[in-house]
Amino acid sequence: MRTFRVVTALAGTGLIGYGVYGLLHDSYITDPLDVLVWLFGGLLIHDGLWVPVLCALGAGFVRGPVLRGWLIVAAAVTAVALPPLLRDGRNNGNASLLPLPYLRNWLLALAVTAVAAAVTALVSRTRRRG
Repeated sequence: MRTFRVVTALAGTGLIGYGVYGLLHDSYITDPLDVLVWLFGGLLIHDGLWVPVLCALGAGFVRGPVLRGWLIVAAAVTAVALPPLLRDGRNNGNASLLPLPYLRNWLLALAVTAVAAAVTALVSRTRRRG
């Protein structure tokens, strides 16, 4: 197990180094300081707003780890889906800009993950009773 951890840590460090190298040598990025501002802004929004709100909601209103887990997944899916959802129907004359039914797909993703959470809850409840 120790060898696996060392190998994955080295691989991860190598990938991070490759990403930083690509970031610093990308012709589209004219000011790396803008990237740092963007990265720290994302960190502040994630750790300063998103996670505390989810933790407070989960601790205050939700019972059970499966439902809490599903709410975290639903929040992450919503965060990813929000930009196209807010721009749905506004393609500015370019039909290929937002070509998919994003609202339907978002609701479908939430439904599939809710069913998976419900099945997980039922299986764990059945195992506890049996």
